[in-house]
Formats: sequence, structure tokens, C-alpha cells
Amino acid sequence: MQYIQPLIPHLKLESNNSELNHLRTEDKTAHHWYRFILSFPPHLVQDYLEKFGVNESHQVLDPFCGTGTTVVECKKLGIPSVGVEANPMAWFAGTVKLDWSLDPDELLRHADQIAKATEKRLDRTEEPWQTLPEDRLKLLLKNSISPLPLHKSLVLLEQIKQHTDSPYQRHELLALAKALVFSISNLHFGPEVGVGKAKTDAQVVDSWLEGIEAIAADLRCLKTLPDTSAIVHHADSRQLADVLEPNSIDAVITSPPYPNEKDYTRTTRLESVILEFINDKAELRTLKKGLMRSNSRNVYKADDDDRWVADHVEIQRIANAIEAKRIELGKTSGFERMYARATRLYFGGMARHLADLRHVLRPGAQLAYVVGDQASYLRVMIRTGTLLADIAKSLGYEVVSIDLFRTRLATVTQEQLREEVVVLRWSGR
Repeated sequence: MQYIQPLIPHLKLESNNSELNHLRTEDKTAHHWYRFILSFPPHLVQDYLEKFGVNESHQVLDPFCGTGTTVVECKKLGIPSVGVEANPMAWFAGTVKLDWSLDPDELLRHADQIAKATEKRLDRTEEPWQTLPEDRLKLLLKNSISPLPLHKSLVLLEQIKQHTDSPYQRHELLALAKALVFSISNLHFGPEVGVGKAKTDAQVVDSWLEGIEAIAADLRCLKTLPDTSAIVHHADSRQLADVLEPNSIDAVITSPPYPNEKDYTRTTRLESVILEFINDKAELRTLKKGLMRSNSRNVYKADDDDRWVADHVEIQRIANAIEAKRIELGKTSGFERMYARATRLYFGGMARHLADLRHVLRPGAQLAYVVGDQASYLRVMIRTGTLLADIAKSLGYEVVSIDLFRTRLATVTQEQLREEVVVLRWSGR
């Protein structure tokens, strides 16, 4: 890849208020059924749909779909959309959040039956507590859920899964996933996922029913909206041509992972294991191999995305600086030794993604990538937005702007880091 001189694009200064990344009350419908703690907000999608002039005659893509912020917002606005997501739990959540076909009263009735059956089972105090097989327990963050709440959750899950032919099962499972993370478990987010004070007990059934009631209330509104095409593919964002039609996309609004030490599989680990999206280490490894290499915990010997940026001078300088700092500080752990390689693989993976993306874009397609500066690797600054724009330009994209979305406080350095929207245009050549 020929090196392009660093860009100095126009930066539109919006705000440094962290509240900008929060889910607004007026936007909660469907989005709050289940959501990543680090998800970007629906109002940002609204802003760029308006900026790009997107309407019902266009099709929008989110290639790093997560739990469906872009596609759900597009469907609410009557705009056809498609998402791509490699994490099975996130993919499941996104697909369920797009399904507004259920009768809300029947959902409530069905959930009430399951709740009563679950409580009846839980009243049998002579039965031993249920738990997970040892190999699945080892996949969880230690002490992320206490024995009694886990037992209650597994009994509830068993009752939900007895209704295999039920049209309500997927929504009921998603409500359980949300309850597990935010009400039943010992997890906390700040923004890293961690384990807090152990809860010896939890109101499992009541918390689940609250989620069901929220879904039912939203469905009453959502069912009045026009039916709009929306789908999420379970696939790798670096292989978009495998699942998308050529020349089918008019706009892209997305937020890929950032180059840091956040293992995004940890964020969804509890619900992924309990709902059986991940059952052993082999399945976890397969999942990680299908993700963008954004941290040292999903780097593998055979990875070669770094070849895409082998000639990019600034990325190589940053990776070399990280390695030099590691040696200077005497950092010798296996993960620390991977920091420089993870950086190269991340930007190489983004280059591979952007190269593949060109085949599915229509001429004139407009793109918005929400990314953030990082200093996770031994405090060496990575200007993610500027580097991504530089890579995009080398692949034939026009860099329209880099808009400041907000600033955020770095956990380790206490510095204010920029979170930006890289705005691109694809001419079709």
C-alpha cells in the first residue's frame, strides 16, 4: 500500500459532554430491550441519516452492527437497512429487536405462564440447585453470578426453552439476557466489565417480567409503523461480499471496535454462556477469530491482516513506538508482547474491510465511522480517526470530514481523548 501523507481534515467541534453518548429517553423504544454498555447512541444515527439525505429509497449498512443501533433506528424511520455482526449474542439481540410482529398481549400472557411455572419449580426446595457444567463455568468471569441467582436463571431458561415452537421465545430469551446482565448478576461496567459485590439472591423472575413488559409496551407503538426491510447477517465484516449484493448500499453508519485492550467477548460473556451461544473454549476461540483484531486477546499466529498496512509509515511508527516502550518498561507478559502486532492487525483489518466494502457500495455512497483515539498500549497515542481516514483515502475513498462527536476521559492517563466521526464518500471508481 502506497503511503499517503497524513490528512489534516476540517474538524467540526460539537461538544465534550459525555452525556452525548447516552440513550435519550425519547429514543429508548426497541433499543433498550438489550444494549451494549458501550453502544453509540441512536441520535447520532439520526444526525447522519439527515446529513446524508437518506430516505426510504436508500439502503443503509452497519457492518459492525453490534446490538443493532443503526438498523433498529433505520427501521423506526422507515429506511431499509442491513447489518453484519460476528458476535452471536449481539447478532441475536439485533435480529430480535427488529421483530415487531408479536401481539403484545399474547406475549405478556405467555410470559406470565412461564413465570408461574418457574415459581412453582423454584418452590420445590428439596431439589438441588442447578448450575452450569464446569467447562462452561470456567468461561465466565469469576464470581460474575452467584449460585442461587444462577440456579433461578437456569430454571427460568429451562421453562422458556420448553416452548420451542413458541413465536415469543426469542423475545423472552432476550429479556432474560438483559436481566442477567443488569439485575441478576454481580457484573458492573465502568466502562470496563468487572465483578462487584456478590448478590446472594436476586429477583430473577420479576426482573425478567419487567423486561417483557417493556418489550410489550414498545410493540404497541412499533406495530403501528410501516413494515420496512431490515436484516442482520451473522458474518465477518472483513468478508462483506459473502453476504451482501454488489452495488446495493447507499450509506454506511457504524462504529467499529477501537484499538485497545477491551475484549468485547467479555462484555457479553455471561449471557452468551448461559444462553448457550458459547459452550466451550473452542467455540470462544472460533468466535474471536471471526472478529476484528482490536486487542491482544484475539491475536492468533496465522493472522495476516497486517500485510494490508505493511507500507503505511505512520502505523508502523506507532507500532514500533509501542514495542520500544514495552522493552524500555520491561513489560514481558504474553499479552504485552502482542501490543504492537495487535495495532498493525487492527488497522490492517480495517483496510481489508474498507477494500471489500467498495464492491457493495453504490456510486456516491456516504459513510460515517464512529471511532476514538486510544492510548491503551503503554500510553502511546493512537489517532484512530486520522489513520482510518488516511487508509480510506489510499483505497479510493474521498475523506469529507472528521467530525468531533465528543471527548472522553482516558481511564489510565486521565487525558481527554477524541471520539470522532470519519465521514467518507465513495465515487464508484
